[in-house]
Amino acid sequence: MIPPIASNFVAGETPEAALAHVEALNGRGVAGILNLLGEHYEERPPADADADAYVDLVEAIAEQGVDACVSVKSSQIGLDIGDDVFEENLARIVEAANAPAATGPDGTGTFVWIDMEDHETTDVTLDAFERHAVETDGNVGVCVQANLKRTRDDLERLADLPGKVRLVKGAYDEPPEISYKEKARVDESYRDCLAYMFEAFDDGVAVGSHDPAMIDYARELYAEHGTPYEVQMLTGVRESAQFELAADEDVMVYQYIPYGSKWFSYFYRRIRERKSNALFALRAIVGN
Repeated sequence: MIPPIASNFVAGETPEAALAHVEALNGRGVAGILNLLGEHYEERPPADADADAYVDLVEAIAEQGVDACVSVKSSQIGLDIGDDVFEENLARIVEAANAPAATGPDGTGTFVWIDMEDHETTDVTLDAFERHAVETDGNVGVCVQANLKRTRDDLERLADLPGKVRLVKGAYDEPPEISYKEKARVDESYRDCLAYMFEAFDDGVAVGSHDPAMIDYARELYAEHGTPYEVQMLTGVRESAQFELAADEDVMVYQYIPYGSKWFSYFYRRIRERKSNALFALRAIVGN
């Protein structure tokens, strides 16, 4: 059972709990991105099992009619076992997401995001995205990280593809020769990448950030270029800002929603990475 403080960051242990969370968010104008927790499997059975769970999930999203999509990690569905295992399981999920059982009333399938992990996964993840973006006419998305020096060049490759691209600052501790380490330099890269996306992309810009300065900058770029965009934030982080943004007709807001039995390691990372999260947790524990 998930303790109350952890439930601020995780939607529950079951898909039913996660879908109920999405339904409540939809009532406040926010859509959901569902992520079954799990990563870095070294054996095939758990990777296949999580892929099966995503197949069931995309069908449940359509059946319940909620405004939601899914997001999968490459190491969760087999990349650490082999590229072929990852590619096979991703293909199963994408195929299921575009099958009649996962098609909503608007005639489109359930959208599938492919999360980005450390730099060793970048090429295989982008290759998989490109293949499925073309095959599904853009019903998939991929995440790129502004702290990697290669990302600005990667965006040029992605600009002409259908689908969506989520830009985040990047949370992995990458080698200094391939990444920016100073916060100011990462912020500079994020702004540069975001500006390019609004200029070069026809659609599909996703701003993955809780930084008010970056969200404001995206609003400025939208006013200048008119490129449709969305803002994505995590469950339990600046949720009041999510609902305020959702009232703006010019931007779609998505909440990234982790769920599942492997909640503890995710919750621990959320607390470690942000002082504000740690203080929030402490206040909840002592009852203030």
